[in-house]
Amino acid sequence: MRIRSLLPGLARAEQRVAKVVLDDPSAVARRSITEVALAANTSETTVTRFCKAIGVGGYPQLRIALAADTARSAARSTRNLGGDITREDDLASVVSKVSFADARAVEETAEQLDVAELERVIDLLAAAGRVDVYGVGASAFVAADLQQKLHRIGRISFAWSDTHIMLTSAAVLKAGDVAVGMSHTGATTDTVEALRVAREHGATTVAVTNFPRSPITEVADHVLTTAARETTFRSGATASRIAQLTVIDCLFIGVAQRHMDDAVSALDATRDAVGTHRLGVRPDGRRRPRDTGK
Repeated sequence: MRIRSLLPGLARAEQRVAKVVLDDPSAVARRSITEVALAANTSETTVTRFCKAIGVGGYPQLRIALAADTARSAARSTRNLGGDITREDDLASVVSKVSFADARAVEETAEQLDVAELERVIDLLAAAGRVDVYGVGASAFVAADLQQKLHRIGRISFAWSDTHIMLTSAAVLKAGDVAVGMSHTGATTDTVEALRVAREHGATTVAVTNFPRSPITEVADHVLTTAARETTFRSGATASRIAQLTVIDCLFIGVAQRHMDDAVSALDATRDAVGTHRLGVRPDGRRRPRDTGK
């Protein structure tokens, strides 16, 4: 986690070392500094500089830290923290249970996701004349995230959470358009009804839900499922939101791949458009050098 958080502020050669470490930390823990330098196409001096940049002092300390972190990760993957948060849990336990539930939601969603169905939906989104995304409550935020991502790469997309606007939006969709409904339970009346209307008007419908036999799947041409287990604080829609975002990210990347050149150009243009609204500092806290025009 520390390496990932510091990655944007590292020099380019140090980033190559970071990639080697992040790709297989347990292997790096067993390698010599020379082997790591060769794998990163850089020098041993750069590897040492990388170690100091992430705060571990030197390569021997990095190997020890990676070995310990790998062991902790293995322990986390085998222990069961459950999901119920009780009145007696201290804050450290709450953090552990929440992070465990979120991590498992992502892992289990990826493991069970139907890749063939995912690819079919990506093809539909990539070719759609318009994409409307529906969701209420916590799912509304996920719907907005998909719309924003598609919009950034130049795809015409809208996100709606108001029931009346959802229905009027669905009523003007047509063949070649795609309507996506986000609902963890798959039983949210507003979203189910919007998908039904969109389908009646010729649009292709997609449901993202945790339950493959829920009502929303009856009005969906394609279904993508998540795998989140909400318990005590289900009303907070915690792990379910993370699981939905995992699916959304896969859809976005897939669509961007279908339009790679246009997507990259659009992302560059949108980044430049908001560039003047960021402080002139680098991710590591140091100020960026001024552009003198030379």
